[in-house]
Amino acid sequence: MGAAFIPRAPQRLASPFDLDDAATYRRWRDWKLAHAPASAEALVVDVADPRALSHAERDALLQRIAQCNTALYRSAVVAEDKELPRALGAQLGLRRLDANWLADDDGISQIRVSAASDGRGGFIPYTDRPIRWHTDGYYHPAERRIRGMVLHCVRPARGGGVNGLLDHELAYIALREASPEHVHALMQPDAMTIPARADDDGVARAAQSGPVFSVDPHDGQLHMRYTARTRSIEWKADAATRAAVACLECVLGGAVPGLLHAQLQAGMGLVGHNVLHDRSAFEDDPAQPRLLYRARFLDRVALAAPASWR
Repeated sequence: MGAAFIPRAPQRLASPFDLDDAATYRRWRDWKLAHAPASAEALVVDVADPRALSHAERDALLQRIAQCNTALYRSAVVAEDKELPRALGAQLGLRRLDANWLADDDGISQIRVSAASDGRGGFIPYTDRPIRWHTDGYYHPAERRIRGMVLHCVRPARGGGVNGLLDHELAYIALREASPEHVHALMQPDAMTIPARADDDGVARAAQSGPVFSVDPHDGQLHMRYTARTRSIEWKADAATRAAVACLECVLGGAVPGLLHAQLQAGMGLVGHNVLHDRSAFEDDPAQPRLLYRARFLDRVALAAPASWR
């Protein structure tokens, strides 16, 4: 009889997010830093109509998203067309909308100042106050991760409303370069807890614990859930987590490579993955109030090929 067949365990692909694989990390890190944008303008693609991209326009957006996880587009389309974010997203593989409770029935959120009693009034995105650094959906469970997003500007504010942008992978690099222990601490399943949210009917959302950094088991991509809020958040009460959070705050308050600022004008928008972003306070024009459409997706952008660092 022949020797018994012993099946081999599937070989694990090298990952730059494996803290035990320094060589792969260094190769990826060098590629990421070489492609870090020097300004927001480096991410801009001029498009005739975001609802109907040409092949060249789509390829240019995909190239920037592959390298920087987000892209900016600029167009002359200034109509109030709520279908635009959905149409743009679909051309890039973003189809599964996150129908969150503050979105309209079609899953698209209208980001404008609101004092209404529809749930939006008082929530920071619907005010003219600044919004601190965060990724979208940081309060969602893992099965509702926000992987992709479109933010389209119909009308800008009269003044202010500038967005800070930082590729979450560059934030990861900054922390790992400072100390791999920071990354390890923020990958713990109880690193960050968002307490339950109650409404008049009781608990509207259960408490949600999870890591800041995690690696998607299906595609090996890095996901980040984070908010710089100091209220309605509980960090794991140990020295390692406190040190990691303090380091991340320093990164977001400093001059890390790829930290950008962009002021969206009418017809402009951002599209890509769920990168870190913030927003400065703004002054509205009562006659032409600020209006943006936001679409959040459970999908990642459908990139044509693996990143060229491999």
